This record gives sequence, structure tokens and C-alpha cells, in this order.
Amino acid sequence: MAGTTYFDDLETRSADAREAAQMEALRDRLDRATTAPDDWRNASASVHSLADLPKLPVLRKSELSEWQKARPPFGGIAVGNVAHIFQSPGPIYEPGGITHDWWRMGRFLHAAGFGAKDIVQNCFGYHLTPAGMIFESGARAVGATVLPAGTGQTELQVAAARDIGTTAYAGTPDYLKVILDKADDMGVTLQFTKAAVGGGALFPSLRQEYAERGIACLQSYATADLGNIAYETPAMDGMIVDEGVIVEIVTPGTGDPVAEGDVGEVVVTSLNPDYPLIRFATGDMSAVLPGQSPCGRTNMRIKGWMGRADQTTKIKGMFVRPEQVAALVARHPEIMRARVIATRDAQQDAMTVQLESTGGDKQDYSASVVEILKLKGVVEIVAPGSLPKDGLVIDDQRSYD
Repeated sequence: MAGTTYFDDLETRSADAREAAQMEALRDRLDRATTAPDDWRNASASVHSLADLPKLPVLRKSELSEWQKARPPFGGIAVGNVAHIFQSPGPIYEPGGITHDWWRMGRFLHAAGFGAKDIVQNCFGYHLTPAGMIFESGARAVGATVLPAGTGQTELQVAAARDIGTTAYAGTPDYLKVILDKADDMGVTLQFTKAAVGGGALFPSLRQEYAERGIACLQSYATADLGNIAYETPAMDGMIVDEGVIVEIVTPGTGDPVAEGDVGEVVVTSLNPDYPLIRFATGDMSAVLPGQSPCGRTNMRIKGWMGRADQTTKIKGMFVRPEQVAALVARHPEIMRARVIATRDAQQDAMTVQLESTGGDKQDYSASVVEILKLKGVVEIVAPGSLPKDGLVIDDQRSYD
């Protein structure tokens, strides 16, 4: 891999070849889910193409947490080659392995220019959460040497980077600046030339500051449950979906795919044979970026992290959830999309429900709003296609300043 543009041939395969390989792997993972409920297994039997995935329910973290409580530690999901057990907030427990690049981070690090000549200062945490191990596993996959630095003790980090000549940084976007600023205070010149970041927003101004210091900084989108989902390349034109996952963008609170380019919730199917997760909802928002990356990688691209999908909002003391809005749409076949808007009127909460519909009776809609949302509100029937395609089904316009 050293000196090559791509991590492997998978990155440049045709769409047909990719779909065929992913479908074969998916079928294997579905067939191995022998402990799943009967209705799930019956639905999985009808999945004959990737387009059939929406026939299966979305798995949410709250549901996975309940599974794990009932059948610890992994909720009855068939796992293999487990070397570590990690804990994330919830709590949710994740397995981790060392038999291969378990979280597929090597692909991103290769794209970021990491290789056998690098010493990587890994500033992701090694305590309970898998972040540190995720990036260490990726560094091993590209042949790099790792300084398992973790977080904190910045003066010691600067000294270590100076003494051993670390060339690459892995960690959150902000902490590299903390190290660099501390090095400036100490009068130390460091040798970082590249950085692979995640776990937080990489603001353009910060990326530019690193570039002015001679550090090329790219970011990945990964989670503890799924590992690498998507990653930047030097083209910096969207994030390319990892070869080991299938990504869908769906309407928040549902499992229904949105049109290409529309904003929605990221739902991921991991094809990791040791820990397959099928249609796992990340709670994050993104959108498909049409076309192919200029870097030559052929997999689909997403626009990166665009906020959280959990739009649950309290109006007049009652929670309104995306699932309720989806149920309202499902109640009336002629309604295509809906949007709940929360505002303030005379120091009181107010709710407007906008419905894209070709007709229908406003009185009937109002009754459904009260029954399903448990609140009265103003109902507005709007023309099909007129609601913003920004991924919001609940728009809280109240000011909290």
C-alpha cells in the first residue's frame, strides 16, 4: 500500500461489483441472525437486493441498550473474535477485535497519507471507550508506529512528540491546537505534517490554521458501534462511504429513504462479520452528495455531519416526536410530507402543522393532529414539494436567548 493512491482495489470497483459483493455479505449476515424475532427473520428472507433493506426495521441505540440489559453483554447479537469490551454512554457495550482492522480505520488513514514511515501520536481516549483502539488498529493496518498518548498531560505530550519525532496526529480536531500552542509556549518545534481527526467538528478556520503550520488535516465520520462510516480524502469534496458498510439516508423517526440529495438521518448496516449491525440508526443527519469523488474512489459520498436527527421537542408541556409526525403522514395516504413548527405567541407556545397534500379535509387533519400529536394546533395545507428539504420534521423556531 505504501506509495499507492488507494488502500485496495475495493475503492475503485464498479457500482455493480460493489453491490453484488455487499449483497452477498449482507445475505450471510442476515442468515446468521438466528436469535432475531420471527417477524424480523421473515422480513429478512425477502431482502434480495440492497434496495430491499427498508423492509427491515431500523435499530436504535435505545433498543440496543434494552437488548443488552436483557441478554448481556451484546443483546444476543452473534459476535466473534472479541478481544475487548468497551462501554459508551447509555450505557451501551461494544465488542472489539484485534484479528484484523476491526473498525476499518486503515482506509481513512491511508487516504490521509499515513504510512510505515510515520509515528502517530494517538490522542483518542483508551479508557472504556474504543476511540483509541479504533485509530490504533487503523495505524497498524497502514504499518505506522503508535504513541498511545490518550488525552491530557499536554506538556508531556509535547515532550514526547519532540523526543521521538512524531509525524502524525490522531485525535479530536481541537486538541491538536492545544498541543501546538503548548509547544509554542515551551519553545519546542514539532514535526507534525498530517492529522486524522474525528469525534467533533473540524471548522474551516481551524483546518486552515493547521495548513498554515504545514499540517494536512482530514476528518473521518465514525462511531463506537460501527467504526469508520465515511472519510475525507485529499480531494476534500464530501466524505466517501467506507467499503465495509451500507449507508442509507432516511426521514428522521422512520426507515423511509429520502430522495438523493435531501437531508435525513444516517442509517448504517455494518458488514463486519464479527459484529454485524443491520440498519443501525446513528442519530446523525447528512445527505448524499451526487456524483463521484475527483480522487477516483467510486463509492457514494455524503456531505458529512449535518446535525442530530432527534428533533423531539416539548410544546405546551408535551413532547412531540418525529415518530408521531410520521404516523400522522401515514394516517392519510394523500399527505406526502409534514412539518411541525413550534413558535411563541403572546408568551405561550403555539404549534403549526404544515401538510403537503393534494387535497383532503382540514377538519379531518386537525382531528388526527389532536389524536396523534396530543395537541391542538393550526393546520396548513401546502402544495406538494413546497416544504423545505432540510431534514427537519419538527422545526423549533422559539428563541431561547
